[in-house]
Amino acid sequence: MTAPTGATAPSPAPSRDLSASDVLDNARALAASIRSQDLAAEYDRIRRLPAEVVEKIRAAGIMRMNMPRIWGGPEMTSMEQVEVIETLARADASVAWCSFIWCDSGLYSGYLDDAVAREMYPRLDMATSGWIYPAAASERVSGGYRVSGQWMFGSGCNHCDWLAAGVVVVQNGAPVLDAQGRPSWRILLARRDQYEILDTWYTTGLRGTGSNDYRVQDLFVPEEHSFSLLEPARRAGALWALPDTLLRKMSGVPLGIAADAIDTAIAMLRDKVDRVTFQSYRDMPRVQLAVAEAQALLGAARSYVFASLEAQWRKIERYEPLTERERADAWLSRTNAFQAARKIVTLLYDTIGAGAIYSDRGPFDRHMRDIQTACQHIVGQVKAWEGVGLLLMGGQPAAPLL
Repeated sequence: MTAPTGATAPSPAPSRDLSASDVLDNARALAASIRSQDLAAEYDRIRRLPAEVVEKIRAAGIMRMNMPRIWGGPEMTSMEQVEVIETLARADASVAWCSFIWCDSGLYSGYLDDAVAREMYPRLDMATSGWIYPAAASERVSGGYRVSGQWMFGSGCNHCDWLAAGVVVVQNGAPVLDAQGRPSWRILLARRDQYEILDTWYTTGLRGTGSNDYRVQDLFVPEEHSFSLLEPARRAGALWALPDTLLRKMSGVPLGIAADAIDTAIAMLRDKVDRVTFQSYRDMPRVQLAVAEAQALLGAARSYVFASLEAQWRKIERYEPLTERERADAWLSRTNAFQAARKIVTLLYDTIGAGAIYSDRGPFDRHMRDIQTACQHIVGQVKAWEGVGLLLMGGQPAAPLL
């Protein structure tokens, strides 16, 4: 890794409204407020976050986590962002999921010309949603791109300011190749109202995320509203040094779900008595073992996440290349957080027994549905470990953000 050239140099932080610690404090207050509401029924009805919850997220400054200091943003480290998302996920996984998506506005702005980005994001608390991987072809035309297509998993798209759409660039019917001879992958940004949002989000869990499909027909996107994560960012700073930044904070979702599952299980099991033997659950060895195992799994997963992020961040700040092991740890720790959280929730669900199945008696039904759905994201699936294994054995995986 080398110091960026031709990028906007960081300058001393001006006075700003919210620091990283302020955002975390606000996230804690927001989590407490959300926990006091019963949003599950509302999610089932509208299949997205209620507008008033979105405005609370905006007011808390969570959307601005990646906004740069030169704009007055907090430019939070990856570790700080994980802690914020983890805090929110302890109260509501859908809120946490949309939050980590929306705050990518600041990341994307660093890949654009600064004047263009400031025009697109005149306020720090603006949300960007969308599927960035290529799901359509876009014709290169004078001044930009013409695109028609449909994208999936637009988490929070009903409430966002901008929608991203990943495309493969074509010209005269043939793919445009990048410097490495690969089809050119580009991300196009357009206003939400330029797309048609489809009502597709009928799911097992994460029902509040509103991760609908969205489509467009013959949309023109100017060149300056597009970028590639495989090209150097235009802004200096650790957040823009590597393209995987948008994935790092995802670990907070499973860590938060698992942490709340443990707290909830302890509260439920502490005073529970077996209906047949009249034995206290707290005194049962199998229950004691399950609670201890769940805590150990969470502690190990969380430590792995933060250790890998901190090692990565130190290297980035010094403009030093990551080793293959450090790159592998960054990906493995994220997936492990999802898989460990699913194991924790399932273990405690079985330990509690029938009391866990009722959606009106606590959050366990929602935890189970949310973590199962979250684990279907590519970051949560172990199939991506094939590329990680190849990397560790000296190969070159095809995954662009590994």
